Amino acid sequence: MDNNDLYLTYHGLLLPKISHSVESISYFEKFEFKDDDVIAVTYPKSGTTWIQEILPPILNGGDLTPVLTIPNWDRVPWLEETRAALNMDKLSSPRAFVSHMPYHLMPRSFFSSKAKVIYIARNPKDVMVSSYHFHQMASFLHDPGTFENFVDSFLAGQVMFGKWTDHVKSWRNSNLGDGILYVTYEELIEDLHGVVERIAGFLGRQLSEESLKRVTEHAEFKNMKDNTMSNYSLVPVEVMDKNKTHFLRKGIAGDWKNHFSAELEVKCNASISEELQGIDVKFPWDKKLNK
Repeated sequence: MDNNDLYLTYHGLLLPKISHSVESISYFEKFEFKDDDVIAVTYPKSGTTWIQEILPPILNGGDLTPVLTIPNWDRVPWLEETRAALNMDKLSSPRAFVSHMPYHLMPRSFFSSKAKVIYIARNPKDVMVSSYHFHQMASFLHDPGTFENFVDSFLAGQVMFGKWTDHVKSWRNSNLGDGILYVTYEELIEDLHGVVERIAGFLGRQLSEESLKRVTEHAEFKNMKDNTMSNYSLVPVEVMDKNKTHFLRKGIAGDWKNHFSAELEVKCNASISEELQGIDVKFPWDKKLNK
């Protein structure tokens, strides 16, 4: 299927038509942020589902009811997607959203609000692997071809939401000050309790140790993968073919080593390092990217 049939193009970014429309983008652009809103921002396949599992119980004192009874795309909706307008009136303050949009394309009201941002980044090579498998199962995305071909498309930004490096840079060069919390997917794996505690503190939520433990245990990857409200098993197989792979696959760091040749790794590291020159950020996953 031609890309024009699968994607909208918005400021050069490819957005899947199954979940984005001219109307949903217009709604996004005109959206009015409140000062107590919370928005988690990710590049696709970097921990979005995980933060959708974590935010509701933190914001409501440890109550797990929303994450057990409401699909994640409705409990913490994507602002730019078609379901946002359908669910906004159902959200109580403080409202929590997610977005894949870069900083400069956020709604005008965002820049004058005191809304807090949680930005989650992930090793780009693991992002490529996860995204490659997602393309294989998702009928609404283009055929990724070989893994090597997909990596080329990824590095060139010819995938949904453009270049990973552009996305990361846009949110690192913002003027948000202490209004943004940076988290990595790898930290979620290594110290989930610590990240949950950091997020709660960032949002000014005082949770008891018992509540923190309950939220952390529920948000463990194996539990999230079994949660029907989070694992996308509600999506028809014609849209996401679970016979090919699961949406929530492994939840590990370093799976890229099972997919990359030595030559492909060198190529990726060189490309990403060049793109990130001048950005004062140290990522935990690959020292080669920090040279």
